Amino acid sequence: MISHHTLQEQAADWFSTLQSQIIGELEGLEQEYCTQKNLPFHGFSKREWSRTATDAQAVPSSRKSDEAEGGGGLTALLEGQLFEKAGVNFSKVFGEFAPQFAKDIPGAAENPHFWASGISLVIHPRSPLVPTVHMNTRMIVTTKTWFGGGADLTPMYHPVEQDTQDFHKAFQQCCDRHDPAYYPKFKEWADTYFYLPHRQETRGVGGIFYDYINTGDLDADFAFSKDVGATLAKIYPEIVRRHMFESWTPEQRAHQLKRRGRYVEFNLLYDRGTLFGLKTGGHTESILMSLPPVVTW
Repeated sequence: MISHHTLQEQAADWFSTLQSQIIGELEGLEQEYCTQKNLPFHGFSKREWSRTATDAQAVPSSRKSDEAEGGGGLTALLEGQLFEKAGVNFSKVFGEFAPQFAKDIPGAAENPHFWASGISLVIHPRSPLVPTVHMNTRMIVTTKTWFGGGADLTPMYHPVEQDTQDFHKAFQQCCDRHDPAYYPKFKEWADTYFYLPHRQETRGVGGIFYDYINTGDLDADFAFSKDVGATLAKIYPEIVRRHMFESWTPEQRAHQLKRRGRYVEFNLLYDRGTLFGLKTGGHTESILMSLPPVVTW
């Protein structure tokens, strides 16, 4: 088994590499769409950010200066024609949890120091016929170490059964490559997690969700999280291509914008990643990149 520190660096390198890969896939689709529709093409804008001791509710590990480094990341945002807003973010941060937050994090009550790295993406297509998608994978280290993440598909108009089946099949095969018990467990977890209790409705058609994964073989746990990211990078472009040139109506667009409101409600009220990012002094614009650009209630 490789050393713990080496695994952390390998994980961070993988998340960064996956970010680049997905950016390339999405830009390829955007360019194809713009070329066929004779529209101007714009790729991702990228912004590096750093986390310091002045960031809210977080203190960098064992450092005194207000400008002490606590890691950072790369925010990549596409505001295009096919993808009205697509955010694909990478982060690698470290420091100390604030006392009021540490008690909720495994292993942090004993020692507030942490290290975390991951990739997070949310893609909001302009067409109401192309589903929104979310995915993240992450590695977190306190006095304990674990992987977490997941992916879910959210049609903004009526769900297409073939899309739902293929999305779930891809992640079932992904899970089965590592542990046959994963898919039913993580699918149920997603169904429970991606649910709006105050609306009594699901956010979309589900997917998988997992957290606190440490089987005792961190290499294997990392391999699974890598496979989750690679699976999303393959299946989502296939689904986009099915619908990207389909025509849609103003009525379908109005329905999409209303459904986006549900997405906002979930991310601001229940999403763990949003809470973790804000409570650890992450980059606010990156954390809130999951919010759609246009929405109605």
